[in-house]
Amino acid sequence: MTEIEFPDLNRRDNQPGTSGCGIAVDMGASYLRFVLAGADGQILHEDRERVNSESGPQAVISQIRDGIGRLVERETECGVLRGIAIGVPGAVDPRSGKVLDANNVPGWREVDMGRELEQAFEVPVFLDNDANMAAIGEHWRGIAKDIDNFVFVALGTGIGSGLFVDGRICRGRSGFGGELFRMNLEWDRWDEEFPDTGYLEAHVAGVGLAIAGRKVLTGGNGGQSSTLAESRDARYVFEALRQGNPQARALVEKALVMLGVGVANMVSILDPEMIVFNGGIVQGAPELLLETVTRVVGRIHPKAPSVQLSSLGDKAQIWGALHTLLEPQLHRAIRAGQTRGK
Repeated sequence: MTEIEFPDLNRRDNQPGTSGCGIAVDMGASYLRFVLAGADGQILHEDRERVNSESGPQAVISQIRDGIGRLVERETECGVLRGIAIGVPGAVDPRSGKVLDANNVPGWREVDMGRELEQAFEVPVFLDNDANMAAIGEHWRGIAKDIDNFVFVALGTGIGSGLFVDGRICRGRSGFGGELFRMNLEWDRWDEEFPDTGYLEAHVAGVGLAIAGRKVLTGGNGGQSSTLAESRDARYVFEALRQGNPQARALVEKALVMLGVGVANMVSILDPEMIVFNGGIVQGAPELLLETVTRVVGRIHPKAPSVQLSSLGDKAQIWGALHTLLEPQLHRAIRAGQTRGK
């Protein structure tokens, strides 16, 4: 295993070879995950809890602060806390470090979460889009290792992607690079009002499948749900698919064809070597997803890239966050209140 030696991120020379602890946080639309890693590369402690997204940004920040605090209490096992890296389900401004738009998490607009956490723990806090973090992890330890041009597609409650171009993460001008949820596949609907979920996400991600499933399926989780997280849970659709429900199969196949067209559009622009899929929806029907997306992309592009599943599973984002702590300069890591290049 690669040894992790966290740089002293508070020193101007950013000297490597400093032992200690790093904390990675995976902020999903439904769950929070906290990981404490030591200098030997081992994950020492891990916590997971449902996120109280309906309570608004300040409540979620407090929940994250409390979760980090519980891990900080364990830092005597590995030395001084060196830094915190967090993946968020939305765009992060590369210049200010503010969370611009946390998709599927109500109320997140221009939220300076990193600054609040830096003040609380007095260590550098790096933020990035969750799919970007996962792409960094996949490039470091996963199936895209040593591949410099690939697209990581995160398909869960929402949909997004991390773009690796010439060996570096590509965030775009304002941090919205790879935000697939707004991709529109029907030109004549360009002027319609879509919810915050956007066009593509309303059809192919968990939030869209759950809504569509309640319209056509009965029983199980098809009725009204009591919480926001439950209303976006599409697992019942895939359970119906496994039980041979023809309506569920038609619904999932249509969504995957649309996903394939969206991916093909990205291939037209980026010409990547590989497409990597990960996320909760992927686990619902992985073979069907690979077969459908490969077929659709291959039909549109005569020299289509390889379409693969992540080899890191639900730890891709965690490994990406830890590597961000290890190599902040390499990844042009976004830190609150510091002007950075795009």
